[in-house]
Amino acid sequence: MVNNNQSTCPKCGGQLKYYDSVKRIVRTKRRITRKVIIRRMKCDQCGSLHRELPVFLLPYKQYETDVIIGVIEGIITSDTFGFEDYPCEMTMLRWRNSHDLQSLL
Repeated sequence: MVNNNQSTCPKCGGQLKYYDSVKRIVRTKRRITRKVIIRRMKCDQCGSLHRELPVFLLPYKQYETDVIIGVIEGIITSDTFGFEDYPCEMTMLRWRNSHDLQSLL
């Protein structure tokens, strides 16, 4: 995973070039689900592919960054209006038990 407009490969330091795009599901409060287009970049030296994530997404997570941080900080619970059934209790518990926000970021 690379940040928006990152031009060097995190593996070898080679130049990243646009390769293609993929759709990714993003889940937000009130059960709103949308799809965003994620660019994939290819390193011209090692050939590895990297997805370019926008700031509102975390690697390997479907939920927006604001939702995950809100759960970890205790702002969002299962009783919070708009979040009462989304994300599920087990997901929120797993995020809270990670103890390290940086491991999710």
